Amino acid sequence: MSASTNLHLYEEITLLALREEAGTVIGSSTYPYAVAGALAAELLLTGRIRVEDGKKRLVEVVSAERLDDPLLDECLTRIKTANRRARLRDWVSRFSRIKSLKGRAAGSLCRRGVLCVEERAVLLIFRQKIYPEIDPRPEREILGRLRKAIFTDTRQVDAATVVLVALAHSAELLAAHFPRGELRARKARIKELTSGDVVGKATREAIQAMQAAIAVAVIVPAATAARGR
Repeated sequence: MSASTNLHLYEEITLLALREEAGTVIGSSTYPYAVAGALAAELLLTGRIRVEDGKKRLVEVVSAERLDDPLLDECLTRIKTANRRARLRDWVSRFSRIKSLKGRAAGSLCRRGVLCVEERAVLLIFRQKIYPEIDPRPEREILGRLRKAIFTDTRQVDAATVVLVALAHSAELLAAHFPRGELRARKARIKELTSGDVVGKATREAIQAMQAAIAVAVIVPAATAARGR
């Protein structure tokens, strides 16, 4: 959980991914992996899990203490009760397939009074839930943190913000909030942050797992489509 917003990482990335007024997701194909990466990262950063040293880099539960958040607690329980241990990137992929992930993440923000839920008709047949923003203050604070991390050279960047930069960068969400030209000028800084050079081991593990899961999600469908031509 970010100390500044009192939101969980998955809630913060959800705010960045949702269009404020339309309440729909930007980059819908990568969004589930960004949320899943945020869930895994928070379990790491709160000391609930760790990645073992060694070749296999398997995840083990360090503490089963609940976080009092239904989505995070479910993810922790899945790891704890799994028949076989797995790598962090595999858990990120599994978390991305949690049923109603977007609705559950956005629903948490609705309960906090940050978003509201509405329904709209699609093609006059289907109904779609959308999540417009009703309290802009948390997102403003998040963007302020990202702006400071990316557009200055400060070394005082907390682990949660570094993970958020990496998540937003990999899910191609930064350009939805900052001018592309300014982001290009800070390419080296973004690389420094997303490589985990300014933070500790747990944060690097979370970033690398999320990046690996997103890479698989993008590359495999593209390769499959190419073979089908």
